[in-house]
Amino acid sequence: MEERDFFNETTEQRSHNLVCPKCGQPGEYKVTWVVRRKRAQLPRNADERDRARFAKAQSYMVRRDDKLACANIRCRKPFEITQLQSLAFLSE
Repeated sequence: MEERDFFNETTEQRSHNLVCPKCGQPGEYKVTWVVRRKRAQLPRNADERDRARFAKAQSYMVRRDDKLACANIRCRKPFEITQLQSLAFLSE
């Protein structure tokens, strides 16, 4: 059984306050995340090893966007997102 069988996967956009490293101007940016929430029950065809893995599984989200364009009209240069984690666990 694969890991994706333990999770429901959705895509969400969340707002984050980031600073452009080129012009130094802060702005609010929409960052795309892939959210994987743990299912309520284990699928039926699971064995003992899968049950142990499912018990340890935790909901998390992975950042999909690596680069954003600056919101400043004069700058508009792309920059890498280094101020945010690429993986974040969800507390539920």
